[in-house]
Amino acid sequence: MKGKEMKRKIKVIKKFKPHDKVLPFKGPESVKAECLECFEYEYSHTASGRNMEIVSVTDEFTSVCPFSGLPDFARVTIRYVPDKYCLELRSLKYYLLSYRDVGIWYEHLVNKMLEDLVFACRPRRMAVLIECNPRGGISSTVTANYDRDTMGTPEEWLEGKELK
Repeated sequence: MKGKEMKRKIKVIKKFKPHDKVLPFKGPESVKAECLECFEYEYSHTASGRNMEIVSVTDEFTSVCPFSGLPDFARVTIRYVPDKYCLELRSLKYYLLSYRDVGIWYEHLVNKMLEDLVFACRPRRMAVLIECNPRGGISSTVTANYDRDTMGTPEEWLEGKELK
């Protein structure tokens, strides 16, 4: 096909149709971000405290496929540099558990989780990494990042997102 451009049509599916059945599941609006709690970080004013990074990891994360309702399993890593507040781990566990029956695409999940966590503790920087167990032999890793210096306050960040 020299000299000719090959054009491929992209097929975008707006509404998936399950072939057999769908297990019941909840929507992302049922995630319980209001259960997230924080405590004051006493070292935010010190040089070492301003550069401390907190890393929280769990291999026990589950949500469900928004197409079939079948369970999805993933490892979640949350890395952040706190400002004035740190996430309280018990409440973080309850927050993560609230996804158990939620149908959500991984690409949406990582962004929702980042938004909820940033608004809860207002860190200097945060990254959420989700390493999804293989589906059909394909594993996926998705990451979303927040940096207050380049993205502004959580409100400015969200406002910029909504404008687009």
